Amino acid sequence: MRVTALLLGLPVLCVLAFLGLPLLAIFLKVLPQAALWETLSAPMVTDALRLSLVTSCISLGIAIVCGTPIAYLLARQRFRGVRLLETLIDLPMVLPPTVAGVALLMAFGRRGFLGPWLEMAGLQVSFSTAAVVLAQSFVCLPFYIRAAQTGFRSVDPELERVAHTLGVSAWRTFLRITVPLAFPALLSGSVMAWARALGEFGATIMFAGNLRGRTQTMPLALYLAMESDLLTALVLAALLIVVSCSVLLCMRLLVQRGEPTIYA
Repeated sequence: MRVTALLLGLPVLCVLAFLGLPLLAIFLKVLPQAALWETLSAPMVTDALRLSLVTSCISLGIAIVCGTPIAYLLARQRFRGVRLLETLIDLPMVLPPTVAGVALLMAFGRRGFLGPWLEMAGLQVSFSTAAVVLAQSFVCLPFYIRAAQTGFRSVDPELERVAHTLGVSAWRTFLRITVPLAFPALLSGSVMAWARALGEFGATIMFAGNLRGRTQTMPLALYLAMESDLLTALVLAALLIVVSCSVLLCMRLLVQRGEPTIYA
């Protein structure tokens, strides 16, 4: 028994140390700094934080609105070309972020495929805040869709059929039965998608650039600060850790409250 506990405990301790020590090291470097509060209130930090929170939340909204029907379709229907669609959805998860940024630039940039039409309409997408949202949405959509698809597949279709036979509309059945049962997976997918959008770097810098107050999100500001101001970089890193951990803890608490109620 002791040998088994040792064999199991040793890898756990090693993984905890490997994952926790680098994060702890950031706070051990940041917290003793005398200029911590001045750095936190610096315009570079506050602008990057505000832009990251706003754009990542918009990207999450896009993922939920556009990804939910796609996830439900993939969970409930089998049709010709479904494998191709699933491959296309998964592709941003395995593509290098810089490739994603170049692809977006070639599609929506001034010299891109849609560039001339966008220019005629008076729209400048690349190197703008809209480009940040597009880059974040491109990389975070697959995370939400896959989690939502798993959640919808876990819901017994028979429950939906019974609701239909009782005269409940398809839309009401979806909102009152399917969504509550799939809620833990939807919540998990939302958190993963939001976290991916918040931490997006490669696609953003290629497609949106690194313009302070306009496209400079926290990861981009951190990258720039590493070249000249280590304290600012550490503060940005600590903020990203705190925000991400807070959201993950809130998600755990919501899920632990139990299965949501199904309304007829």
